[in-house]
Amino acid sequence: MKTEQVVWDGIERDKITHLAEMDGRHSLVIIFGRLTEQAVPLLKEFLPKSHIIGCTTAGEISNEGVSDGLLVVTVIQFEQTSIKKSARYLSDYQGACKALGVALATDLLTSELKHVFVLSDGLQVDGTYLVEGFRTVLPENVKVTGGLAGDCVNFQKTEIYTDNVQTSGLVVAIGLYGDALQVSYGSRGGWCSFGVERKVTHSEGNVLYELDDESALEIYRSYLGELTKELPSSGLRFPLEISDPNRGTKLVRTLLATDDEKGSISFAGNIPDGVTAKLMRANVDSLIDGAQDAAKVCRDFIDDSPQIAILISCVGRKLLLKQLADDEVDAVREELGPDTLLCGFYSYGEIAPYDNQHDTELHNQTMTITAFSEK
Repeated sequence: MKTEQVVWDGIERDKITHLAEMDGRHSLVIIFGRLTEQAVPLLKEFLPKSHIIGCTTAGEISNEGVSDGLLVVTVIQFEQTSIKKSARYLSDYQGACKALGVALATDLLTSELKHVFVLSDGLQVDGTYLVEGFRTVLPENVKVTGGLAGDCVNFQKTEIYTDNVQTSGLVVAIGLYGDALQVSYGSRGGWCSFGVERKVTHSEGNVLYELDDESALEIYRSYLGELTKELPSSGLRFPLEISDPNRGTKLVRTLLATDDEKGSISFAGNIPDGVTAKLMRANVDSLIDGAQDAAKVCRDFIDDSPQIAILISCVGRKLLLKQLADDEVDAVREELGPDTLLCGFYSYGEIAPYDNQHDTELHNQTMTITAFSEK
């Protein structure tokens, strides 16, 4: 495996000419950031045979650290690993995100499939059902990792890139094939739950109406106090931990929007009726520790330092970390080692197993890492 990375303005031609040496049918080009009009034609000019995917972000992660408003272009040239790509529009499935996930997984499934990496629209696609669709088709030993595209803190429009396409409402999945590929992953948050544990008594998909038969929004307001005036943005610092007694899992859900008239809260992921829920909070140190823990999980299940790691961290973490966002990236680098190339983005949702003992889930407020090497 060979890797190359450019932090680019999307305009300057000379900055990417050398990437032509990496072009080939076994090359994967991953772009994080908002594309300029010139970017796609230039990338296709120098990398015509490569598989190109990417998305908009709430911040980009490169080997140099965290940036805003730039393009992080990372090229992975595999030696023995084959690549297949599938891209599908949500509109073709009348908004049925599970069916969309089923179709993508079916496109990629063969006996040699080792791993699936997915990038999804971050606002139109329900990541919970998308993941459920993948799980329905893929065998237990094939996991899915990836994330939901971001739009800074605007929550207005996210876009997915693949070859000459740059649009919303799209999901692109990459299948990686062959026994030479080593994949490891980990997802951790660093958030701590507090307050009373309550039961979800009324929810519909990702919209929460009632906790213990009381208005969920009023309960949130009672905890946030003066920060209520800053909803929904202040809610990013107080996610919800949900526990499903039937599955023995705990997931974190990020607040996206509130509805005063209905007394409801929309989250970046489904909240089933009957689960229990508690509010969460964190500080800078606990989030950085969470990022390092995610890297430790990755490191525990591979033979040596990975050659490349894709970091997908939640926009809510970036808002809390502020100028210290680089510190969580540094914590990952310290754990994985200096020879591992880092790329990634701040997202509206992270897709991964909690570790290699669990099923793939949609997470919020985590640092999720996918690490690749070839034997």
